[in-house]
Amino acid sequence: MPRYRWETEEHDLFRESLRKFLEKEAVPHYEQWEQDRLIPKSFWKKLGEMGFLCPQVEEQYGGLGLDFSFGVVIEEEMERVGAGLTGVGLHNDIVVPYIESYGTEEQKKRFLPGCVTGDTITAIAMTEPGTGSDLANIRTTAIKDGDHYVVNGQKTFITNGINTNLALVAVKTDPKAEPKHRGVSLLLIEEGTPGFTKGRKLDKVGMYSQDTAELYFEDCRVPASNLLGEEGKGFHYMMEKLQQERLTVAIGAQTAMEDMLGITIDYVKSREAFGRPVAAFQNTQFTLAELATEAELGKAFLESLIADHLEGKDIVTKVSMAKYWITETARKAAAECMQLHGGYGYMEEYKIARWYRDIPVMSIYAGTNEIMKTIIAKNMGLSGGRKA
Repeated sequence: MPRYRWETEEHDLFRESLRKFLEKEAVPHYEQWEQDRLIPKSFWKKLGEMGFLCPQVEEQYGGLGLDFSFGVVIEEEMERVGAGLTGVGLHNDIVVPYIESYGTEEQKKRFLPGCVTGDTITAIAMTEPGTGSDLANIRTTAIKDGDHYVVNGQKTFITNGINTNLALVAVKTDPKAEPKHRGVSLLLIEEGTPGFTKGRKLDKVGMYSQDTAELYFEDCRVPASNLLGEEGKGFHYMMEKLQQERLTVAIGAQTAMEDMLGITIDYVKSREAFGRPVAAFQNTQFTLAELATEAELGKAFLESLIADHLEGKDIVTKVSMAKYWITETARKAAAECMQLHGGYGYMEEYKIARWYRDIPVMSIYAGTNEIMKTIIAKNMGLSGGRKA
């Protein structure tokens, strides 16, 4: 049965093929990847061989020429395996679309085929140690020197930071620009470029298998031909792409919530207390009834947003609502589902424990939920300023 009204038979076949692939190539190995704190590059190559990397890329660059709806299928099936696979969605639906939208023909021919095969693993480096959601105030500089930019600075919390061999880096090409956002540009910086080094793999509370790292740039000379789009337009480009980025986060949180609900329902039906199944207690029934209702509301909201996004509509306000509400709801669901598992819910061998530690960061990355509420309020005309 299709998950969404806009799904076709082609989507169903694509989902079935991907699910079978993941059951063979990911599920049996996922716990080991969690222990290793890293997903092997060989898995990325297998994804590429099967057509599950960047299916939206045009056929002339090696892709399948599909639309974002197939990315939704990939997002959901990866999330069901584990949140540590989120780097694949970031590669497919967040970083690579920048190259597709703003890259030159030479850049597309050079970088996109590797992104499709898995030879190239991308990352996007926005966040800095002293700058999170305030992207206009980044401090990493890229000063023009002949036919190169000399990059100096540091980035942190970078998803795919260890595995990446192509980082899309937000830099200040004009540190004195006013307003500040007009000085931001985007550079494609390749692994092996002198002066570009990777720091430690960050030890996170959750999402263990997702490699997250610090990136350093010290007198890093990047060819001017690696500038993505126009100089000084980087902030504008990032704002344009944040709608899809935040939509993918909401999709991940929704999928997690549905998965948590399913495994908890199965658990309370099989687990007994005081001679009765845990599912027979009114508290259990009411809690799960509430969670099921919230999951249905989230799915219906997402279905409409995905349809509007596919039609190219501006849905920044609603996407901000979805990102904030669904991630908060999923975080609450994780706590309540763990509680219904009792002591077993706190054991690593139970999937609910993994969800409990993996979910909270969703309310932080891609713009904190406080920023989402600020955007919503501003676009309601409550701040006295223009819409975001």
